[in-house]
Order: sequence, then C-alpha cells, then structure tokens
Amino acid sequence: MDIGVIGGTFDPVHAGHLIIAEEARLRLGLFQVIFVPASQPWLKEHNIAPREHRMEMIRLAIAPNPYFQASTVDMERPSPSYTVDTLADLRRELGQEANLYFILGIDALVQLPTWREPQRIITLCHLVAARRAEAADLDLESLERSIPGISQRIIILENPLIDVSSSGIRQRVAEGKSIQEMVPEAVERYIMGQGLYI
Repeated sequence: MDIGVIGGTFDPVHAGHLIIAEEARLRLGLFQVIFVPASQPWLKEHNIAPREHRMEMIRLAIAPNPYFQASTVDMERPSPSYTVDTLADLRRELGQEANLYFILGIDALVQLPTWREPQRIITLCHLVAARRAEAADLDLESLERSIPGISQRIIILENPLIDVSSSGIRQRVAEGKSIQEMVPEAVERYIMGQGLYI
C-alpha cells in the first residue's frame, strides 16, 4: 500500500499544499495522503500558531478530499518535531507493508543533509520533491555525496509552480489584505473568526 506523507508547520495550510498533495497522489497512484502538522518544528523561528488551530485548519482544508487524512502523530510526541521520528512512528502505526512517500519541496530537499538522521530517512521512505516558485536548483551529485543512496530514493514532481507561502499569507492577514484563493474558504473563515495572524 503506497501512502503519501506531507509534513510541515501548516501555519496556515494553503492551496499549494493541497495541490501538491493531490498531484503526488494522482501521479504515484497513492492510496491516501496523510497531513502531519509538526508540534514544534526545530527549524522554524517565528512564533507559530497553537497546534490546535493548525490541526483544525488542516481538517477544514482536507474535508472535501476523501483521499486526504490528518495525523496527530507529531503532536502526541514531546517536542521538537523531527521528520525521522514522524516517519518511524507512521511506519509502526501503518505496518511494514506500507510504502511511504514523503512529499516536500525541492528547497527542503536541498536542506536534507542538515536534518536529523538523513540516512535513516531515506530507508524509511521515498522522497517526492515538488518544484516551487523561486526554489533553489537541485544538485543531485552534492546530495548523493552527503547522503549516499539518496538519488535512488527521489521522485521529482513536475507540478504546476504554486507561488503561495504560509509566511506570505500571515503577512497579508496582518496587513488586512485578502487571502481569498490562497487558502480554502473554510480556512479563511477560521483564520478571521479566530483572529489569527493579526
């Protein structure tokens, strides 16, 4: 059973996340895609919204898609959140017959050598790298030198480039600008109703 995993802060979840997840699902024939919000991402420096708000926004965003699920596996583990722990926990939860496909941006893939236990990460999953607008170029040879065997574990997703970012959305909300079309309508209503990012 092939299962996609898309992790992140999701502060907030946006149209780009949903489009990339669906593109990966369709291209790879995934049984489902699991959204895993990080409890406390170790690489994030800004003050993130409380986990309960981020999880609720994910639930609202993925509700229309029966192939999308949300997992609290990161939120149930003591902080900080590391991808290697998330993947190991999901493998235990889903069983060894599950083939995991971790969906990330090429900009994040370039940083993989700085992550915790990158060599173990590539034994736990395939990496599905989505191109993003203004993302760094992928130097596969350099990655292979840092993490031997990674080139056989990468799938490049040539999806439409989505120029939407969570930081840009937070800034627009703080400035009183519209975020319509950047997030699902239910997420926009939730953000405004809860007074997030103001």
